[in-house]
Amino acid sequence: MARLVLALEPGIEDRLLADLVEHGHEVLARLVGWRDVVGALSPLRPEVVLVGAGRGSLSAELLQACDERGIRLVALAHDDRERAHAAGLGLHEVLDADAAWAEVDRLVSGAVATPTRVGDPPPPAGRARVIAVWGPAGAPGRTLLAINLAAELAASGHRVALVDADPYGGAIAPSLGLLDEAPGFASACRLAGAGALDRGELDRIAQRATAPRAAFSVFTGLIGPSRWPELADERVTAALDAIAATVEYVVVDTGFSLERDEEVLGDPFGPRRNAATFAAFAAADRVIAVGLADPIGLARLLRGHAELAELVDPERVDVVVNRVRASALGIDAGAQVRQTLRRFAGITGAILLPNDPRACDAAILAARPLREAAPRSPLRLAIRDYVDDRVAPAPTTAARARRVGLPRSRARSGPVPVG
Repeated sequence: MARLVLALEPGIEDRLLADLVEHGHEVLARLVGWRDVVGALSPLRPEVVLVGAGRGSLSAELLQACDERGIRLVALAHDDRERAHAAGLGLHEVLDADAAWAEVDRLVSGAVATPTRVGDPPPPAGRARVIAVWGPAGAPGRTLLAINLAAELAASGHRVALVDADPYGGAIAPSLGLLDEAPGFASACRLAGAGALDRGELDRIAQRATAPRAAFSVFTGLIGPSRWPELADERVTAALDAIAATVEYVVVDTGFSLERDEEVLGDPFGPRRNAATFAAFAAADRVIAVGLADPIGLARLLRGHAELAELVDPERVDVVVNRVRASALGIDAGAQVRQTLRRFAGITGAILLPNDPRACDAAILAARPLREAAPRSPLRLAIRDYVDDRVAPAPTTAARARRVGLPRSRARSGPVPVG
C-alpha cells in the first residue's frame, strides 16, 4: 500500500478519497498548488504524489523535486491542453480526470516510476528520426504496426508522435479511441503552408494517446476528399519537420498507392491524393514495408517492393511480414516466407510477425496498443523486439526485461520465432 500526498480539485478528490482509504492507501496530506506539495515532500516523505495536470498543481519544479526523492508523480488531466502541459514537462504517467479507480490504483500501486525528462537536453537540432510505415493494398497491418511501434518507442522513454497520413481511410483515431471530427495532420499541413505552425499550434492540434509509461502524441487522419489539397508535398514536408522538431521519433502511417497518374499537367491545383505518401518517404530515415504472409499478400508485397525501390534507397527499407501462420503456407511457414522473399526479390533479414488474432481483437475492443491490451502476446513481443533490436536499440537485455515486467530469464534478444 502507498503513502500519498494529494493536490486535486475537490470533486476529483472526493471521488477518489474513499477508494484510496478502502484499498489501504494512506493519505498524508491534501494540499492546494504545487508549491505546497514541494514544501511537504521532505517532511512527509510520500511514495506517490497525485495531482491535477493543470499549471496550478503541476510544474517543472514539482517534477524535479519528485525525481530527486524517487517519488512517483501521477497527474489527472481534464483535457488535451492539460495533457499537452504534462507532456511538455516530460511527465508520462497521466490519466484522464474521470479515469476509473482501477486505472488510478494501477499507477498508485505500480512498480518504479518511469523517469521523467526534467533536465534532459532538448531534442537535437533539426528533425527527429522519421519512420514511414507502408504496405500494399489488402490491409497488411500498416496501422497496427504504426500504432504499436509508437507505443513501444514511448514505453522506452522516447518522445513520440504518431501521424496518420493515409488518404485512403486512415484508422488510427478509432483504433486508439480518439475523436476524429477534425483531421489533425491536415490541419498541421494547412498551418504549415501559411507559415503558422508553431509549438503552440502543434499542442492544440495533437491528441494524446495516454497509457501508463507509454503516452504519445497523435495527429489524426483525413475525414474526406475535401482535405486532399491540404496534403501537398511541400506542406507535408513542412508539417513533418515541425512535428519532428518537438519529439525524438515520428511514426507515419502512409497510404498504399504508389501511383503518380493523378498528377495531371493541365490541373496544377488539383488534389494530389498520394503526395503525402511520397513526401513521407522523402522525409523518412526508415521505411517499413509491411505485407501479409499468404500467397496473395506476398505477391502484392513483392510487386510493391519493386516500385518502392524506385522511390526509396533499399538501405532505408525494412521488410516486415505480418500474420505468419502454417494454415496459409504449410509447415515451417517462416522458412517459406524467407525463401520466397530471397528467391524473387533478393530480400534477406525480413522481420516475421506471428498471427495473433486474439491479441488483435483485444486491442481493437479496448482501443489500446497491444502492450496494454495483450502485453504478453507473441505479436506484441515480436514488435517490441523489433523496436529494441533495430529501431531504437535498448541499452541492455536486463533493462528491457525490467521495463516490461518480465523475469530476466524470459527477456529475448531477437524476434519471436514463428512458423
